[in-house]
Formats: sequence, structure tokens, C-alpha cells
Amino acid sequence: MGWFIKSNQGLSRWQRKNEQIKEQEERWNTYEDVRNARVEWEQARMHFEQAMGEDQIDYAIYMLEAAERKYQIALKKAKYIGLNRTEVRQPHKSNVKRDANHKALS
Repeated sequence: MGWFIKSNQGLSRWQRKNEQIKEQEERWNTYEDVRNARVEWEQARMHFEQAMGEDQIDYAIYMLEAAERKYQIALKKAKYIGLNRTEVRQPHKSNVKRDANHKALS
């Protein structure tokens, strides 16, 4: 019976670790969504500033409004999950790849 209890304790530790990894991945993905949405918004704004002609201006306005909305949605999600840029880290698997690539480039 003792081995069963220890086995279940190990399982719950594994489950907690798994939940932490999932949460970390969600936070990282949300952070990436915010960054990408901001870049998309900045590009749409630049496109709007350079637009010439009625059709290009209309299209640029449409793209700018869509990019702004996408950015707002990403920020809202980040706020909802309590995302703080200083505590965001890449998920464990990505860190290994990033570190390997960084060492290869050095």
C-alpha cells in the first residue's frame, strides 16, 4: 500500500510540473502574440502613412483598423492572465534550442 501512495504523490508532482509547463507555454505564446500584433500594427501604420490614391488609402485604413483590433485583443488576453513581461520565459524545450543556437553562433 505504501508504494501506491508514493506512486500517487509522484504522479501529482508530475501533474503539477506539467501544469506549470503548460502555463509557461501559454504565457510565452501570449507574449509572442502581443509582440507580433504590435509589429503588424506598426507595419500597417507605416503602410497607411505611405499610401497614395484613394484605393490604397482605403485598404491601408482597413488593415490599420484590423491590426489595431488584433493588438487590443492580444493586450486584453495578456492582462487577463496577468502577464508581466519581466517574468515571461520561453518554454523549457525552446530554451534548449535557443541556447544551442546561441552557442553555435558564438
